[in-house]
Amino acid sequence: MKTLLKNHILIPAILSFFLLGAGGCNNDDDAFVPTLPPITQTGENTFGCYVDGKLLIPRDGTGSLHTTDSGLRFIAGPGPTDFTYNEIMVRDFKSGNGGLLTLHITDLQQNGEGTYTINESNCKANVDANPNINLFVRWWNEEAQAFKWYCSIENGGTLTITRYDFENRIVSGTFNSTAVNRDDPNDFIEITEGRFDIKWNELPGNFP
Repeated sequence: MKTLLKNHILIPAILSFFLLGAGGCNNDDDAFVPTLPPITQTGENTFGCYVDGKLLIPRDGTGSLHTTDSGLRFIAGPGPTDFTYNEIMVRDFKSGNGGLLTLHITDLQQNGEGTYTINESNCKANVDANPNINLFVRWWNEEAQAFKWYCSIENGGTLTITRYDFENRIVSGTFNSTAVNRDDPNDFIEITEGRFDIKWNELPGNFP
C-alpha cells in the first residue's frame, strides 16, 4: 500500500514538472511584438522610427561576458559635464536586422526646444562626427546579404525637440531624414516617423 500510494503522489509530481518545464520555454521574447511607441514627453524611455519602411526600436542583447548590451543610450560629450553634443544611440540586438541608429545633436543644452535641420553625416559618432545635427544608420540588406550604412544628407530632414528638461533629465522629440548609402551615392533611404522620449538618468533601461 505504501508503494502504491507513493507512486500516486510521484507520478503527478513528475507530470507537473514536465508541464511547467514546457511552459517555461515560452519566454517573454516569444510573446513580444515590436510596435512603434506613441509620441510622449514624460520620460518613458522609448524610441522608434521606420528605416526604409521597416521598424527600428531598441532591444537589449547579452554581451560576451554575460553583461547586458543596452539597446538605448544617451550620452553627452566629449566629457560627462561637457554638452557640446549629445547622442541618442539605438541598437536592435535581437531581430537579426542589425538595426543601429545614432542621432548626433549639437548644442542641445544651449538651444533647447525647437525645430532644427538634420544635415550631412559622415557616418561617424562622438568626437569624430560632423559638428552638426545629423544621423546615420546600419541596416541589413537581404538582396546583398550584407549590412549597409546610410548617412543623413545636407538639409535632409528635421529634428523637433518638443521637451528639454535638464532638471528632470528628460529630452523628447520627433525626427525624419533622408540618408544616402555610404558606398553608393545613388542609393537613398528614408527614416520616418521617428520619436523618442528619454529620461537619461534612468538608462540603461529594459528593452525586451
